[in-house]
Amino acid sequence: MTDLYKRVSDARTGLEKLLGQIPGYKGYKEKEMRRESDKLLRQAVVTRMEAQRRRMQGLQRQLISAGRLEYLDDLGVAVTQLQTFIDRVRRATYGYSGLFDATRIREEELDRLYDFDHQLLEYGDRLSAALDTLETAIPSGEGLADALRAVQSICAEANDTFSMREEIILGTQPSQ
Repeated sequence: MTDLYKRVSDARTGLEKLLGQIPGYKGYKEKEMRRESDKLLRQAVVTRMEAQRRRMQGLQRQLISAGRLEYLDDLGVAVTQLQTFIDRVRRATYGYSGLFDATRIREEELDRLYDFDHQLLEYGDRLSAALDTLETAIPSGEGLADALRAVQSICAEANDTFSMREEIILGTQPSQ
């Protein structure tokens, strides 16, 4: 677990710390803190990716200004893929309902969930770098098609990876 879990744990009130001495409550509360940590992490992923989506929309305007209209649809596809990813991360379960109704989630599964979601941050970094390349390619047009394919690929891969989330959490697939 990273420092985010520690921050959530340290933020407990005096009453919560007292209740932590009750048998069974401590394990319950630790699960709740893991869930809260994952929720905060997913919010960070969403925030980072929304910034990249806004940047992509700005790059669409640059394509128009540069007269490179033939690339608008390709970038539009990537924007749609990214928005789909953002919506899926935003609405993903973190241990309360849906996915976990029929099963009792254990701390190890919550830890796998957190680790999986933490890896999603990498897509923000990769997409930012690909958008840097795209932005550089727009004025001259040189390498523009390749830069767009890289952006689309990252957005598609993020969605494909997120599709494996349930299996990762339940331990039916090897972790990323």
